[in-house]
Amino acid sequence: MNRLTKTLSDLKDNNKKALVAYLVAGDPDISSTIQLMNLFVESGVDVIEIGVPFTDPIAEGPIIQKAHDRALKNNISLESIFSMVSEFRKHNNETPIVLMGYLNTFIFYKKLIEENKNNAIDSILVVDIPGELNLKDYGIHSPNINTISLISPTTQINRIESIAKNSTGFVYYVTLRGVTGASNLDVNEISNNVEEIKKHASVPTLAGFGIKSVEDAKLLSDCSDGIIIGSSIVQMIEESSKSKEFDRIGNYLTEIKKAIL
Repeated sequence: MNRLTKTLSDLKDNNKKALVAYLVAGDPDISSTIQLMNLFVESGVDVIEIGVPFTDPIAEGPIIQKAHDRALKNNISLESIFSMVSEFRKHNNETPIVLMGYLNTFIFYKKLIEENKNNAIDSILVVDIPGELNLKDYGIHSPNINTISLISPTTQINRIESIAKNSTGFVYYVTLRGVTGASNLDVNEISNNVEEIKKHASVPTLAGFGIKSVEDAKLLSDCSDGIIIGSSIVQMIEESSKSKEFDRIGNYLTEIKKAIL
C-alpha cells in the first residue's frame, strides 16, 4: 500500500477529511519549495501536490500560470523535481506526494517515472488526458504510482462511472467551470455531483478549484472526502518570494485544517 492510499484510508477510518495543498516546484526556487513542503506538513496538510512546470498549463488560471513561468525561468525539470523530493524524503518518508502535470512532460521522462527511486512519488495526475485513461495507456508503467482522474461539473453522466472506477489514488472533483483560481462555487451542484461519483468510486473523492476561504473549505469538506487548495497558496508564495517569510501560509493552512476536521 503506497503512502497516498494508506493516508486517505487512515483518515476515512478516523472520520477525518483530507487536506491537500498545492505548490509549483521551483517557485520561487527549489530550496524554498522544500521549505514550504515542510511547512505544509507542520501546518496539518495530509497530502502535498506538486505542480510540474509546463509551458502551456491549460487548466491553470493566471496565478498558477505565472508560477509555472517563474519556475521554468529557473530551469526546473521533472528530473530536478525528483531530486528535490529525494531531499525532502530524507526527513519525511510518510507524507504522500502527488505530481500534477501535463502528458508531454511525463512521456519525456518515462524512465524516471518508471524507476521512481525509493518510491519517492505516490501518485500522478495528468491534466490533459481523458479521465478513463492512465499512464499505462501511454506506455508508462510504474506499479507503485497511483493515477488520479478528474471529473468536472460538465462531465457527462455516462462517463462518470468509468472515470470514477479508473482512478486509483483519489477522484479529483473540479468544483467549478473554468480554470484554477476561479470563484462562484455552487455548493448544491457540487454536493450532488460528488454523491454521484461516490456511487461508483472505490477511492475517496476530493474537491478542488476555487477554494479560497475557511468558509469555502468547510462547506466543501462537508460533502466530500477532503479538499485541495492551490491558487490562494501560490498567490501567497508569490507575495512572499523576496522575503522568503512564509509564516502567513502556515497560519492559513492551520486554520483550514481546523475548519475541516
